[in-house]
Amino acid sequence: MSTDRAFVDYVLEQLASRQMRASPMFGEYGLYCQEKIIGLICDNTLFIKPTDEGVAFAGRIARGEPYPGAKPQLKISKARLADVDWLETLVDITTAALPAPKPKKPKPPRKS
Repeated sequence: MSTDRAFVDYVLEQLASRQMRASPMFGEYGLYCQEKIIGLICDNTLFIKPTDEGVAFAGRIARGEPYPGAKPQLKISKARLADVDWLETLVDITTAALPAPKPKKPKPPRKS
């Protein structure tokens, strides 16, 4: 089952005060904050990368695999998704804990 665009829009609306974007990835979506991939949206479920700081803040929270073979991530329940203050804090903590993305290598010039 793939994610409905309406669910992606809802997640982005919940996090509208942050620099967020969702990018299609393999039929699902990657969730980016400040150009860092902080989670995935798969099967109409939000998954956030677990960091030590994020796990400490979130406390007892379910983990799940966004897709078969993936590393377990924090599985955000519908109730937690509706709690904007909690969700924004988790996103802020996770974003701060993750390393900056590596710069992209320039493409070589095309031969004519």
